[in-house]
Amino acid sequence: MSFFRDFFIMIGSVIRDRKMLWELSKNDFKARFANSMLGIVWAYIQPLATILIFWFVFQVGLRSNDVEGLPFIVWYSPAFLIWTFFSDTLSTMTGSIRDYSYLVRKVNFNVSLIPFVKLISGMFVHVAFIGFLFVINLIYRVPFSIYNVQVLYYFICTIALLTGLGLICATFTPFAGDVPNVVSVILQMLFWATPIVWNPSILSDRIYRIMRFNPMFYICTGYRYSFQGKSWFWERPETIWFWIGTVILIFIGCHLFRKLNKDFVDVL
Repeated sequence: MSFFRDFFIMIGSVIRDRKMLWELSKNDFKARFANSMLGIVWAYIQPLATILIFWFVFQVGLRSNDVEGLPFIVWYSPAFLIWTFFSDTLSTMTGSIRDYSYLVRKVNFNVSLIPFVKLISGMFVHVAFIGFLFVINLIYRVPFSIYNVQVLYYFICTIALLTGLGLICATFTPFAGDVPNVVSVILQMLFWATPIVWNPSILSDRIYRIMRFNPMFYICTGYRYSFQGKSWFWERPETIWFWIGTVILIFIGCHLFRKLNKDFVDVL
């Protein structure tokens, strides 16, 4: 029962201080690029540059054929951009307590806000990229579809997954400085275990069933389905398993954070 209690207490405290959370998130986003001439433009340059590199290598250099009847950039971009949001935000959430150690030391500050500051800050960039995906489809004359609305659902899936994983990683980082490095290595391996630059149709049935337990497999392919007009999320058998695992992670993350955050000041 303590898992449920900690969940409701923590989420309730975040909702109660939502105005402060919003202001901190905006300031965090601005601070990331405060010392550069182009400012927040840098938040968009790196993902766009990576997309152009892969487009040039596969579609121009290697002259790859269309993937599932779509130009490579149309097929590749949705999965890559949601992966970028996930990996970048998880990394920043992992180190969030150390980044805001000066706030942790304040007696009356709600420490539960800190990981969510990084989460919302990362959302600012990705929301703009969702619009960019529609522009790509327009350029390549991919028709709009009612399935496009699913992008909101899969975006919510990513936020929920980040909430659970981010809280767990943020909780342990003050006690073990190696956690960010471990997360970085796992993300690198997970990138290649997720169908971002490769088509899941190449997998055997046995391997495909195993790979579906990767939550980002579910989200990345779901983003593609949203922009390619394929199947609703409730038609996918992975949906129930994704939400069971994600909800468990959220409960664990809230419980650990609530249990250990009182010791943050002692180790920072």
